[in-house]
Amino acid sequence: MTTLYTAPFLLMGLANFSSIASFACFYLFPLFLVDRGASQTDVGLIMGSFSLSAVLCRPWVAAMIDRFGRKRSLTVGTLIMTVVPLAYIGLRGGLHETYVFLLLIRIFHGIGLALCSTAVFTYIVDIIPTSRLNEGLGIFGVSGLIGLAVGPVLAEMVIYQWGFTFHFLLASLLGLVAMASHLGLRESYVKPEHEASPSFFHLFRRKKLLMVAVLAALFGIAAAASGGFVAPYAKTLQLRFVAVYYVSYSLAAVLTRFGGARLGDRIGEHRLLPYALILSGTGLLLMTLLHGSAILALAGLLSGCGHGFLYPSLNALAVRDEPISIRGKVTGFFTGSIEAGVFLGSLLLGYVGDWLGFRALFLAAGCAVLLGLIVCPWRSAVVGIPKPPLQAWSCRNRHAGS
Repeated sequence: MTTLYTAPFLLMGLANFSSIASFACFYLFPLFLVDRGASQTDVGLIMGSFSLSAVLCRPWVAAMIDRFGRKRSLTVGTLIMTVVPLAYIGLRGGLHETYVFLLLIRIFHGIGLALCSTAVFTYIVDIIPTSRLNEGLGIFGVSGLIGLAVGPVLAEMVIYQWGFTFHFLLASLLGLVAMASHLGLRESYVKPEHEASPSFFHLFRRKKLLMVAVLAALFGIAAAASGGFVAPYAKTLQLRFVAVYYVSYSLAAVLTRFGGARLGDRIGEHRLLPYALILSGTGLLLMTLLHGSAILALAGLLSGCGHGFLYPSLNALAVRDEPISIRGKVTGFFTGSIEAGVFLGSLLLGYVGDWLGFRALFLAAGCAVLLGLIVCPWRSAVVGIPKPPLQAWSCRNRHAGS
């Protein structure tokens, strides 16, 4: 069996863990906003601006990764994740006094995450053996899931003990760890001079990638609900330890990755997608019944299981059989679709929360995710079976690989 757990794999895992933990510290950022008089619409807009910038910059980020290298791009991204959290410390006074400056910080912060997430997964796809692609992406993703669990827990402890200034310092420190951990690695791919490749926007013409983009956007809506509204919802119900949701979410996703790591490579990613959507949607719908920590933990458990299957399956489906010279663009297309879903979800769910309350917000989010069952590739051929060239693929097989 080809080697998966190499030194670059593990060091990139540390970089991914640290950058995601830095990002996840801001799952509790809505509390900072609410303390300064933000409405749910304000929370949705400010949290969503982060994702909007990550979406809008994605074509250039993806091209940069293919042109200048995965490692260099990751270095720039982690530098942003180190420096930008320090800018939040300068925010003083009420929300409306710093609104524009805050939006600018969030936009720049989003560019940093876009660079990190796209570069690190493109690097990993380059070094994972093709026969273990789904397994490798799933296991590698555990580093990010642990970051998702650790970030909010550390942030919550720091906020309650020392306040938001130290919270921002913590996020900056985690970004610094992410930068230091990958600096000794070599580039996984160096683009030959004068090599032509399709543009980022050309990918919109590919049926397989469009299907992946739709499902990734719905995944982003689920992430927006979990990342932006669980904490303030729990606070209105006087549930102090909201981190129980993120811990159960991440633990479930981690166990799912290890328990079903090779499932996608054996039976095909497409077979896992419907079940992943059902789990994620059910977890969000369960939040409409929230009244205590037990429901909070169970909702996190179901959503985390869905995440554990959904992300690596979609990622593997997107990049499988793609040339190395455009993997940055394909990965950017995939991750950008998630960020687009996060932005739209943050904005629209914020309006729903203001008008109809948190229960309606999570009802809407859960139903949106379940709509993905309509576009799931129910009748696709098993991914492991040899396929025709991509240009013919979308014409001959309307449902295959999409």
